[in-house]
Amino acid sequence: MSTRMSPDGMYYWDGQQWLSTLSHDGRNRWNGTSWIPTGQVPGAAMYYQPAASVRNPTSWTRPLQYAVAGWYAVEAVYSLTIPFWMGGSMTQAINQSIQRQQQLSPQVSPPPADFTAMISSMMSGALWVGALFGVAISVLAIIGALKRWTWLYYVVLVLLGFGALSLPLNLVSLASGSVVTATSSVSLPAWSLWIGVGLSIPSTALFVWMLVALVKRGPWAMKKEAPAVS
Repeated sequence: MSTRMSPDGMYYWDGQQWLSTLSHDGRNRWNGTSWIPTGQVPGAAMYYQPAASVRNPTSWTRPLQYAVAGWYAVEAVYSLTIPFWMGGSMTQAINQSIQRQQQLSPQVSPPPADFTAMISSMMSGALWVGALFGVAISVLAIIGALKRWTWLYYVVLVLLGFGALSLPLNLVSLASGSVVTATSSVSLPAWSLWIGVGLSIPSTALFVWMLVALVKRGPWAMKKEAPAVS
């Protein structure tokens, strides 16, 4: 009975799996009925080893790509809004700080008005730099999601993991009615806390989905499979 051979003659079917027709020492090749010399040196055997397994998309892959890309599109828009509503709070915090210093040290001359304006402009510029940096990261994440970059999958998973840790803090702050900020002198709008909670919920859900996909299937929910041989 003849052995089933692949079209390129590099593999044969033994009834259970595809095996290389090349012997381990690279000197002989199986033609379906017997071993014949190949004329190859032993070192050439590595060129005829079975191809490494590859990762193929599954039913989760494309939805996961679109979910990550969509999430970072929302993040980009949110980053661009921060300078508009955060700038007023920063300016108010600077003015309050100057007023407190004057109350504590009335003998010290107050800073000129130009100084306050300069500090406010610097803070506004810093907010815009941060916003543009956030947009750049979001654009990179969107491109990486659509192209299924493996390294980006792990980076996004870590970032979303940190975001998931903020959800309990936001819920505690929401329950207590206080806004957690980097400095107590900055008073953020109350609605910013609700937005933070609203963004943390889908972020946490996406993190869980990506983690489950990684454990069950692999990066971008792509399963590792042996190469198909006709």
